[in-house]
Amino acid sequence: MELLDRFFTYLSVEKGLSKNTLSSYATDLRRYALFLSEREKDVTAGLRSDIVDFIEGLRNDGYSIPSVCRYLSSIKAIYKYLLIENIIGIDPAENIQMPKKWERLPRALSIAEVMDLLQTSFSGKTVMRDSSMLELLYSSGLRVSELVKIKLGDVHFDAGFVRIMGKGSKERVVPVNLRALEKIKRYIAEERPVILRKRQSPYLFVTKMGKPMSRQRFWQTLKAIGKQAGLEISPHTIRHCFATHLLEGGADLRSLQKMLGHSDISTTQIYTKVTTDRIKKVFKTYHPRA
Repeated sequence: MELLDRFFTYLSVEKGLSKNTLSSYATDLRRYALFLSEREKDVTAGLRSDIVDFIEGLRNDGYSIPSVCRYLSSIKAIYKYLLIENIIGIDPAENIQMPKKWERLPRALSIAEVMDLLQTSFSGKTVMRDSSMLELLYSSGLRVSELVKIKLGDVHFDAGFVRIMGKGSKERVVPVNLRALEKIKRYIAEERPVILRKRQSPYLFVTKMGKPMSRQRFWQTLKAIGKQAGLEISPHTIRHCFATHLLEGGADLRSLQKMLGHSDISTTQIYTKVTTDRIKKVFKTYHPRA
């Protein structure tokens, strides 16, 4: 476990990963280490065959493709670290491919469904905050972890963009539409001071304790809003809609990659398959000879 602790320190200090990401790595790698210990091995002695057997075991246990991909990402990361530190000479995970990821994407809502969702009326003491977050999420395609960490100074109203600190502490600039900006302005002027009372906070979307809204709390809020609109949604659903609707509207892949904050364009290319599938569905549904 001492080796894993050094690895987590490396990820925190050198890579700047968040506590949530580190926690996921810890959960995955401790399970993998336990699997290896049953074979009387430690992580440094793991072979390609061990990794394949471990991943296959997860699939047999009913783990979803996203969960299996997360475990494999964690395993690949630890072996890259061991290689860098000269603790091992060969990376046993180097050529192991990720399972197909098409299943990771939720169903994209239609534009009409999203418009209905954005116009859904809901009650509560934080209506402006929650409505602003939903509008911004669809306007800019943010990850929920990015959305909740936005600070007041990150929103540039005159220029129409928001500055985002994404995965791996990579900064990017994302455009925001006028409707979202107007909602945010109203929230800042009218509701945010009421939530904070006399507290101060650098964060845009706050709780009554002055802390940023948690990912889990926003997920619950969004689920409740979706239920009122008759839709089953998550923050990732809205990000997915943002990307899909842009591509269907004619956006190019490179621009979308920049806005989504993908380091590898192959991740963005997943959406091209989704939009192609929708075209096929429309063809089969409406063409008389399909």
